[in-house]
Amino acid sequence: MQSPRCAFPEVPVRFARRFLAPLATAVLLASLPALAEEPVCAPVSKVPLERHLRQLTLDLLGRPPTYEEYQAARAKGQVSVEDVRALMDKEEFYARIRGYHRALLWSNVSASVFNNGNSRLSGAGSATDAFSLRGNSSRPLRGANGQGCDSYMAQDVCNARQDPHADPALPATTAACSAERYDERGVPKPVSWDYDTNFYNCTRVDQNLADGTPVKTCQEAAAAKRLGDNGERIYFCDMRRINVGSPAVPTLVPHECKPRTATYQPVADAADGNRVTSYEDPTVTSNAPLKRCGLTLGQKRASNGVEIKGSYEPQRGCVHREGYVTRPAPFWNAGTADVRVCAIEAQTRSANPWTLEPCTTARFNGDRSCGCGEGMRRCEATNGSTHDARVKAISAEPELIAESVVRRDEPYFNILTTRRSFLNGPLSEMYRDPQQAVGVFSATAPATPEVLPNLPFAQADTWKEYVRDSEHSGVLTTASFLYRFPTQRARVNHFYAAFLCKAFTPPDNANLPPAEDACNRENNLAKRCGCNYCHATIEPTGAHWGRYAERAALFLQPEQFPRYDPKCRDCALSGNTSCGGECGQYVMQAYDGDGANSLGLLKTYLYRTADEEKNIESGPALLVQRMLQTGDLERCTVRRVWQEFLGRPMSVEEQRLYLQPLADDFARDGHRFKALIERVLMSDAYRRID
Repeated sequence: MQSPRCAFPEVPVRFARRFLAPLATAVLLASLPALAEEPVCAPVSKVPLERHLRQLTLDLLGRPPTYEEYQAARAKGQVSVEDVRALMDKEEFYARIRGYHRALLWSNVSASVFNNGNSRLSGAGSATDAFSLRGNSSRPLRGANGQGCDSYMAQDVCNARQDPHADPALPATTAACSAERYDERGVPKPVSWDYDTNFYNCTRVDQNLADGTPVKTCQEAAAAKRLGDNGERIYFCDMRRINVGSPAVPTLVPHECKPRTATYQPVADAADGNRVTSYEDPTVTSNAPLKRCGLTLGQKRASNGVEIKGSYEPQRGCVHREGYVTRPAPFWNAGTADVRVCAIEAQTRSANPWTLEPCTTARFNGDRSCGCGEGMRRCEATNGSTHDARVKAISAEPELIAESVVRRDEPYFNILTTRRSFLNGPLSEMYRDPQQAVGVFSATAPATPEVLPNLPFAQADTWKEYVRDSEHSGVLTTASFLYRFPTQRARVNHFYAAFLCKAFTPPDNANLPPAEDACNRENNLAKRCGCNYCHATIEPTGAHWGRYAERAALFLQPEQFPRYDPKCRDCALSGNTSCGGECGQYVMQAYDGDGANSLGLLKTYLYRTADEEKNIESGPALLVQRMLQTGDLERCTVRRVWQEFLGRPMSVEEQRLYLQPLADDFARDGHRFKALIERVLMSDAYRRID
């Protein structure tokens, strides 16, 4: 495909292509109305052989030619179609293809998956720093943020007390020890405690006596009258572990803790030897008392004030620490040495044994009875590496799908319809085990466990091919696409932008009715005045993703999420819009007549006609089939390849000369992507000097 071009002074080709060509074309087109007939131009000036080869290798492989490649081209005297095809057989080219589709699909979900760190473990699993949850979840578990367990006291061994002056005596038997360290259903209880420095100022009282005798315990501090003349404040003496000496050694040191709020006054108990058992604020009666800390946990209360057995709650102003246990290494380090894990996190229950509330949801990290699950699968590594590995894998999946289609020389639009996909260790473990990443990722496994390749988490660089379930459609149903474009409207918008080269904008002659017009209050955006210019297309088209939850990568199975659920309708009519958390995908509130008649209806069916409901059941594959009938997919792909390899969009004149012929050739070639690239790279437009 060749055409005459007017010659311009030779300049470096990349500068010419990216900056001068649009200007030159604009000048040429601006002059056309003044001419009586088509201009007769000089022959096209093409870049020299060496520059052509350099362009090709930079564009196809991302690097300049080697000396041997230069020599081979000079010997032949040209760069042939066979040479271009040979370049497209190199692994560097497929890396280039992955990068092209990464940019096209915006396939980076690192900012799309919110991770507040509440499931991320802290610590090293060592003898002095056991693994534990120390984010916001440590408040309901232990009483304050940033708190782990007692890494120096084993949960199952009762041979020591951190604060013997305030705690009960050591149990005499193993059975008594177990009853003290665990409740009746095996939930770990505290083995030590500290006063929370958010409420208290704690100062050391271990200074040596006048004769140089060191003060090592709260009892000795009380005897030295450092906790009141009669040791009356001994219950608020806290044996705290701090680093002492050089080299520093973690050592228990007595501290006296007093409320930070100066108006709190000590309250002594005459029945307990006039010892201070709490601090109260007589000036502000609404300030709750600060009571002495100990090993006893409180219970949360229901709305009627009754305690909920097994729903533990740390005491205000206290940090309650359980001990450690030894467990096999977590799943991300499977096979390595055993580690120390805090007893709460080491639990593997699927539900609270008292309340039966699930441990398989995001609530697990705030329930003292749940833990990290088998192999610590509900939790994440201390440095965020597990989360980063999952994000990286999810982001890479659509690129690998696209690469496989191009590598096999399949019809290019298979990238939008194929069920074939790939997973590595992090994805294999996450999809095969629903406990992994709970509360962070909401993703449905794309196939049954027996179909998914079984890879250990550590094999992040090993990718295995498999076939997803029938509802899947190329890159359009990958977790990457669903998370990166979290709503049906966003998914439609990017599909149109990336694959149809179209944007949703109202026409230039768009008009809005007066503000008082009822049309402005229409809840159905496909009909609302002004909105309908775009949403008349967006809403029914977005229904192709109607079986995929928004802000998640969940497929809403018809068996689990029927079109209509009478239970949700009944909850909505009774005013229970949450319905126990089971009806989040359904219409639960009415804002117009259609909404009132749609209570209990799956949200995506709201305002859809019978024909549009077919979009929901057929999914994105039906959308691709329809778009293949228009020719827009081919023309957009031509324009994108042109811009990618020429470094600029097609000019108006180039669209007239090249766009439809290249699109027709693309279709005749079976939509082979490499064949399209080849035609663009062998065109005069690619080689000319503008």
